[in-house]
Amino acid sequence: MPTKRAWWQARADDVAVGLLTAMFLTFILQITARYVLNAPIEWTLEVCLTLWLWTVFWASAFCLRDADHIRFDMLYLVVGKKARRVMAALSALAIMAAMALALPGTWDFVSFLKIKKSASLRIPLFYIFSIYIVFMAATIAAYGWRLWKIIQSEEALNEGVVAR
Repeated sequence: MPTKRAWWQARADDVAVGLLTAMFLTFILQITARYVLNAPIEWTLEVCLTLWLWTVFWASAFCLRDADHIRFDMLYLVVGKKARRVMAALSALAIMAAMALALPGTWDFVSFLKIKKSASLRIPLFYIFSIYIVFMAATIAAYGWRLWKIIQSEEALNEGVVAR
């Protein structure tokens, strides 16, 4: 029986699939209207770009596992467990700190976008770019959880490390 975490992970993946499906269908509509019917639809490009933006940040925040990220781990793999723990903790802290420090300025800018609207559909840009705030919060939480795991156990030090 799947765990609650696995169930939520599957739902996050479902959202990503839905976003990609909507983007693909919008793209097909755009191509068909432009090249088959010779009647381009203005809003399809905007919808495709918005869905792509949401897909990238949604998937980065909720679908990718820590092991899925590209790592430059040459130094990490040659040092001992104690040094790995320090390096992993410092990395998690640095990512959390950078995101936390950038969050207020990002919130101000995204909030400012309430007064601007998209070109075709006239949607406030706040709604389009608000996914970045979600991404930042999820990244802070994920690396906070990773830091907690690093402090609590040795197993967290080897997550995502490919055996050589």
